[in-house]
Amino acid sequence: MDTKDMILELRTKMGLSQDELAEKVFVTRQAVSRWENGETTPNIETLKLLSKLFDVSINTLLGSPRQLICQCCGMPLADGDISRETDGFFNEEYCKWCYADGEYMYHDLDDLIEVCVQNMASEEFPAEQARAYLKDTLPKLNYWKRYENLGGAEAFAQYKQTLMDEFNDLHIDGMPKVEKLNALVGKYINLAYRLPNGKTVKFLDDQATYLGNQLECEFGGDRCFGIAANMDFLLVCTYEENGKSPGWSFTRKDSKNQMHAVRRASDFL
Repeated sequence: MDTKDMILELRTKMGLSQDELAEKVFVTRQAVSRWENGETTPNIETLKLLSKLFDVSINTLLGSPRQLICQCCGMPLADGDISRETDGFFNEEYCKWCYADGEYMYHDLDDLIEVCVQNMASEEFPAEQARAYLKDTLPKLNYWKRYENLGGAEAFAQYKQTLMDEFNDLHIDGMPKVEKLNALVGKYINLAYRLPNGKTVKFLDDQATYLGNQLECEFGGDRCFGIAANMDFLLVCTYEENGKSPGWSFTRKDSKNQMHAVRRASDFL
């Protein structure tokens, strides 16, 4: 089913008019009409709001263009199996058994394999065959590739702590202490920033996974902080509700892991 038909069907099922749906996702009625006529498609921030409102994944809203697979256990994902972040939004990278309440449930590959074997083994697919299959396939998934690259669970925990310390060492006015980082898929947090010349730029890879969080500004008001990082950089941005009017500060690491503030997009584009 196309996106236009999916939005119409879900809106109708909820008993919402175009005006009522528009109000709930902060757009105009004309925008909803254009979606349902197939003239335009909602942007990623609006898709997130629609996903949460309709209780379906963004993948479903887009007509299921790809088969979602948990990047920890390899389980094919239907909407009812997909994990959620603590704010209620879907995390389409993981199943709800591998990632729950903002926390990863498995930190040892062998432990996960044994759990999966218990659920997969049958007369047609004996335990040893299932175990061999899992040992071959699971290390290729994004979650375990990240663990392998970092050196295991203990190293990953230390890596997260290092990133939190680096964020806190920036001493940004109004930004509270960073005490937790979650896995965030690039395409869901890749905001478009406006440059002085009027053009817009995105800094993240839609297909990559970053560690980050959203933080309420200590000064109050309508803006909050969004942070994201990997081994190469720290990104701190502020924005209004639903990612509107984003502003950014970008810090890059050199080969000696020293931090360097980047104040112009041209410094790293």
